[in-house]
Amino acid sequence: MRLGAMRLIGGRTERRKDGTDLDRPTVRPPDRRGSGGSGRLPVLDERLRGTKFVELPVQSAANSPESTGMGFWSINPYVGCEFGCSYCYARYAHRYVVERARDGGRITQHEFHDLRRPVGLEGFEHRIFVKSRQAVLAALARDLPRIRRRTARDGPQSIVIGTATDPYQPAERQYQITRAVLGRLRDERGFRIGIITKSPLVCRDTGLLRQLARQHWLSVYISLVSADIRVIKLFEARSPMPHTRLKALEELTSAGVRAGVIVAPILPGITDSQWQIDQLVRAAKQAGAQFVYPSPLRLYPAVRQRFLPIVERHFPKLAQRYRAAYDDKCNAPQKYIAAVTRRFQRIARKYGIPETDAEKEQPRGQGEGSAMQLSFWQ
Repeated sequence: MRLGAMRLIGGRTERRKDGTDLDRPTVRPPDRRGSGGSGRLPVLDERLRGTKFVELPVQSAANSPESTGMGFWSINPYVGCEFGCSYCYARYAHRYVVERARDGGRITQHEFHDLRRPVGLEGFEHRIFVKSRQAVLAALARDLPRIRRRTARDGPQSIVIGTATDPYQPAERQYQITRAVLGRLRDERGFRIGIITKSPLVCRDTGLLRQLARQHWLSVYISLVSADIRVIKLFEARSPMPHTRLKALEELTSAGVRAGVIVAPILPGITDSQWQIDQLVRAAKQAGAQFVYPSPLRLYPAVRQRFLPIVERHFPKLAQRYRAAYDDKCNAPQKYIAAVTRRFQRIARKYGIPETDAEKEQPRGQGEGSAMQLSFWQ
């Protein structure tokens, strides 16, 4: 069976009683009336595990650097993500979409509560908003002239796919929106394109990625916070296991696609030790990684009530340290960021793997006191 043909959970595929994959779509026509009969946000599909896929109107496909403050154009074919990682900052974006749909009169109050789920955050992995493929392509056609003009004026523009939710999450098997976007970008030239994913499904598009690489500067970032299966099961219970992602990385690099590992986020006191980072970078090197990129945890308010209970349950000695360090801010302390980045850089150099502009991206502090800052978490 092809690498990208199924999602693995704990090294195995979950199946229905009839032997088909549990994550595969049920045979069910789209409910064009909407989940509450409003006719405004139609339910496209529903899985046996309870996940619903809801069509979302599209106004723009590419978010400009000015609108996000991230310094590059971003494209996210889906809002919400079945992987449902506990630390994912994009939960707030899903909640915002639901609240905006309610305020705009596109959903009923019943639909609002169904889409948000009881606490208001679980909808992120159980209610996935899907953008119509044709609508996305039409919106992208409107956005591309602006990106071309910026390229002509300022030099190659960066477009990153998957900044908020995984573009190769299980829904992509059925809806193929990411593939359609890449196919459209293949007709352009001279952009810097990055793809961030945890999914081996990216290997389905290896041929297309090779074509893109002839037109653009292309990099695929395989997202992996740890090579330790126990850590993945705690914080990313629904996502592919480390060996599956590393195998996808190996397949991509063997095919000539520039690919590496983005360690986002580094979890203070959990995945930042010398041993944890060394284990991960060594595994990345063995899989052919052409770069590694670290990014310490950002703990947004919408994430805390999902992430911190896991820390309290499994790392009780760290719980209060997290609350103190992230007291009234989203970022880790600057000195900690600088210290853990230097540790990562030393290990990357040990294995001969370059970083992707890590020194430009990460805040830098003074060298003195780095060990003290790291030991705060250990």
